[in-house]
Amino acid sequence: MGTTDEQHATAGFHEPMAAAVEARPRLKAVTIGAVCKALELEFPDISISKIRYLEDQKLLTPRRTQGGYRLYTQDDVQRLRTILRLQRDEFLPLRVIRQELAGGRKDGEVAPTAGGDVSLEDVVEETGADAKLVTELVEFGVIKGDIRAGTRYFDDTEREIVRAVSELARYGVGGRNLRVFRTSADREAQLLQSILAPALRSRNPDRRKEAVEALENLASVTTHLKHLLLIRDLRKIAP
Repeated sequence: MGTTDEQHATAGFHEPMAAAVEARPRLKAVTIGAVCKALELEFPDISISKIRYLEDQKLLTPRRTQGGYRLYTQDDVQRLRTILRLQRDEFLPLRVIRQELAGGRKDGEVAPTAGGDVSLEDVVEETGADAKLVTELVEFGVIKGDIRAGTRYFDDTEREIVRAVSELARYGVGGRNLRVFRTSADREAQLLQSILAPALRSRNPDRRKEAVEALENLASVTTHLKHLLLIRDLRKIAP
């Protein structure tokens, strides 16, 4: 059967359109396994089960294929990165994270933790804290550091502690006043460790990983609980 002029015209119309469609950039969606691999450098404890848990908590809503496979867009990955940083860096419980995200909190507002330990001089320069205050914090066990070749080095968390204490120092709070916080933190750590000790010592790597995830979540919940208890007691002081 011969081709009519109308068919030629139609073909000529559709071919450029098809080429234009092919030339359009497509937002690449990736599988849950690819998401894990992309984030494992910054979050070594990331796992498929943890991502699925966040999805169950309505924090993530990846689209699904007809076969039921999850596909994550770049926006999904950025949202997940924000959630993980808020958990790790600010110890926020999931309920609060959900509120933060609903309020417009974005990944750019959560700075990644800078790596590398630094000396006392570097801590003072980076945080703006008084060197005597930092030394006092070491003496009272609020921060400890790691001594290598005669020099004490401090990690990211201890530098954040110094920043927080510097703020308290403006109100006359010194290192000796902070021993109550140190003692409280030690007791809480011991409690959480006792709850998850068997799983943390398990020879099964998957069970150990799940225990670490549970430990992080418990730490977030206890932090929020302390905040609520403090607010309750302060209301009695200043009703």
